Amino acid sequence: MFQQLRKIASTLRVPTRRERVEIYLGQATDRYDLEFRMQQVSRGEVF
Repeated sequence: MFQQLRKIASTLRVPTRRERVEIYLGQATDRYDLEFRMQQVSRGEVF
């Protein structure tokens, strides 16, 4: 029963800001896109 509750809790959990940023940066298609995305995150334009 505890495992079921843990599984439900993990599916309902909202990703942290850091996790969202890592996913966003991981979607970069090349080096230049990654650099652009990193600059956006640094400036606070994303998230």
